[in-house]
Amino acid sequence: MIRVLLVDDQELIRIGLERIVGSEDDLNVVAHASDGAEALRVVDDSTNGRIDVVVMDIRMRGMDGIEATRRLRDLDGPPVLVLTTFDEDEVLWGAIDAGAAGFILKEATAEDMIRAVRTVATGGSWLDPAVTPRVLEHHRAHVLPSAKNVARIDELTERENDVLLAMARGLSNQEIADELFVGVATVKSHITAIFTKLGVRDRAGAIVYAYQAGLASP
Repeated sequence: MIRVLLVDDQELIRIGLERIVGSEDDLNVVAHASDGAEALRVVDDSTNGRIDVVVMDIRMRGMDGIEATRRLRDLDGPPVLVLTTFDEDEVLWGAIDAGAAGFILKEATAEDMIRAVRTVATGGSWLDPAVTPRVLEHHRAHVLPSAKNVARIDELTERENDVLLAMARGLSNQEIADELFVGVATVKSHITAIFTKLGVRDRAGAIVYAYQAGLASP
């Protein structure tokens, strides 16, 4: 059972999300929060049990989603799926820097929302198809020039390249291990090496780098 925390300052949005997410047998919405500060308290409250994924709005009264995502990352908390209207590119990149594991538009289908929640909860990353072109455009203009100074795709070993491609397909660490017939600890070691060589902080950054380098297609 995947335990989900929904964070949005609009109650109607939270209720709608719960109806979508909670309709699946393997997904259980265990708590709501109206801003980032409340989300942190919910995650910290042991009486709520383990939370596997946080679905986080960006713009909220009180602590916003970017700051809350950053603090959850610093606390080694559950992965965050950012729920956004994507009005401004810098908001998305702020969330990437904060450590968000996925991004989905509020206009997404219920099916995509469910898939995104499952993917992020199990260690994968998710980029909404409608978001990807704008992410790549921003990456070309602002991220790639500085990244090229410290990293090169051709520094990856053949196995690290395989792991990066699997990450770009949204596979979790366990799924990558099963596909490559290696242990999860080995996959994690390869991922750490990939982050270092590409000069990125997290899976989302590595996946965007793979798209830009032409190793993967959205």
